[in-house]
Amino acid sequence: MNLKIAVLAGDGIGPEIMKQGVAVLKAVATKYNHHFAYEEALIGACAIDAFGDPYPDATHDVCMRSDAVFFAAVGDLKYDNDPTSPVRPEQGLLAIRKKLGLFANVRPVATFECLLHKSPLKDHLLRGADFVVIRELTGGMYFGEKYQDNDRAYDTDIYTRPEIERILHVAFQMAMTRKKHLTVVDKANVLASSRLWRQIAKEMEPQYPEVTTDYMFIDNASMRVLTEPRFFDVIVTENTFGDILTDETSCITGSMGLQPSSSLGLHTPLFEPVHGSWPQAAGQNIANPLAQILSAAMLLEHFGLNAEGSLVRQAVNASLDAYVRTPDIQVDGHPRYGTSEVGQWIVDYIKSN
Repeated sequence: MNLKIAVLAGDGIGPEIMKQGVAVLKAVATKYNHHFAYEEALIGACAIDAFGDPYPDATHDVCMRSDAVFFAAVGDLKYDNDPTSPVRPEQGLLAIRKKLGLFANVRPVATFECLLHKSPLKDHLLRGADFVVIRELTGGMYFGEKYQDNDRAYDTDIYTRPEIERILHVAFQMAMTRKKHLTVVDKANVLASSRLWRQIAKEMEPQYPEVTTDYMFIDNASMRVLTEPRFFDVIVTENTFGDILTDETSCITGSMGLQPSSSLGLHTPLFEPVHGSWPQAAGQNIANPLAQILSAAMLLEHFGLNAEGSLVRQAVNASLDAYVRTPDIQVDGHPRYGTSEVGQWIVDYIKSN
């Protein structure tokens, strides 16, 4: 297979983990006789420094002519520490989602048996947890009308029927491929936008009669993903709730460095780890590359390369079992491997298996 892949390393630890993700894709391409062409582009703080724009037109052009976007992270302390800055790296992430029409963020949440001890939750609650969060990505407060002065500010949480219907279709269809259980998470007891979500979801239920659909307020869902994670199969929710909920689920995996995701929609699909840029760790060779590498597996599987994706996942599991781990997930008494050493171990595994 021939694929054109836009490589957006971004800021902070982004370039370090991206290097390992691309190395894994190259190893897979060599092993299975694929041809993957890579084109790098700037996004986030590095793009602001170069172009004054966190998502410049040149980067968008690269993404539009590619088959997939492989993305790492954006964010820089000089912007985090200046809340008055009119241009911010994170605006690049919102812009790429909007301009590519990436309305559906898919975040799988699963446990690794050998890492259950890294979670703050009890083993018996975690073991066997395996669900997917579908987050609406281009609507809600993040994109609604905003205003701020010294005394007053607001963000508008606006959704339209077409926006809600298309993300619900993605969620129902995902549930059909899994255990046929969908949980719609909202705040319909307070928010008008949530009541529209619930109304439309109930209208759509008859289109998917095999799917058991239930409804849960976000506050209850935030508790139950930690106390009853095995209850869930597919969760669908709006943008802000999904952002918070999927960060919370890192307590299940034991580290945000283990969570990949994909963003799907109208144009080029995007694959990225869910964690941020961790600028304090940039250049120290301590960042966990596994979420980036697992995002590469999701990229491969999106294009029907299931054996290739499975091998990448097998290599990640093997590295964990062999205690080839970065400091955030290493066990006392075992050596701590750096970002590049973990990546190279996984590349070598792919080449030899």
